[in-house]
Amino acid sequence: MATTTNFGWTTPDDTDYVKDGAAAIRTLGSAIDTSLVDLKGGTTGQVLAKASNTDMDFTWASDATGIPATIFDAKGDLIVASAADTAARLAVGTNGYVLTADSAEATGVKWAAATASVSFVGCGVNKTADQSISSDVSTAITFTGEDFDTDAFHSTSTNTSRLTIPAGKGGKYLIYGYLSYQDNGTGSRATHINLNGSSRIASFARVQAVTEAGSNTAIGGSFIYNLSAGDYIELVGYQKSGGSLNVLGSASPDDWRSRFGLYYLGA
Repeated sequence: MATTTNFGWTTPDDTDYVKDGAAAIRTLGSAIDTSLVDLKGGTTGQVLAKASNTDMDFTWASDATGIPATIFDAKGDLIVASAADTAARLAVGTNGYVLTADSAEATGVKWAAATASVSFVGCGVNKTADQSISSDVSTAITFTGEDFDTDAFHSTSTNTSRLTIPAGKGGKYLIYGYLSYQDNGTGSRATHINLNGSSRIASFARVQAVTEAGSNTAIGGSFIYNLSAGDYIELVGYQKSGGSLNVLGSASPDDWRSRFGLYYLGA
């Protein structure tokens, strides 16, 4: 018996008897039927795909060229992957929620409440009493009042002149400070900021004292500086009047009260 070139289906030979035709046709039909059995079935929207490298081995599958619209159920649904080459639906989240990575979820993501806004970090201190400083001597100013202190930069009982950078908060800081000196028209005044008890990192203009009676002298400023965890800074007063003078605290009007502080700007 002859066979077809591509699939080897059996066909009648030219010399076969006519009486053998029906059997030959049945043989051919059965061979075709067996070969094409994989073409049966399937559902609307599916496509025929190869199941293996074997000839005539097919399977019905979802259209690999796109994701069917039926995967969506509601407004806001998202398509995510649950595994390699596997699409899944993620339902829309609660109003105000944000999409968050989470490896414990089947899809690797979830809707979650938004993280609270970044909190302010810093410290501001003020003098609660006048402090006498000697003439021609640089003196660290102590502070026992606090306007705010978010991360224990300052202590009101120990080393009260210091603002110390806490663990995990190294970075750039906006530092400010000013000192108000009592009324005295003799000599000069200055305000400095020292790092770790020795290094001077800022000086605010050394000026002659105001000679007008009843007028205090206030000197200060602000600047940005990089500080490491464990560093501490101090506000240092200097006056050269020839005698002791007070740096003003709470006994003065609030706008003359000496203040010192820093704001964390980031790493």
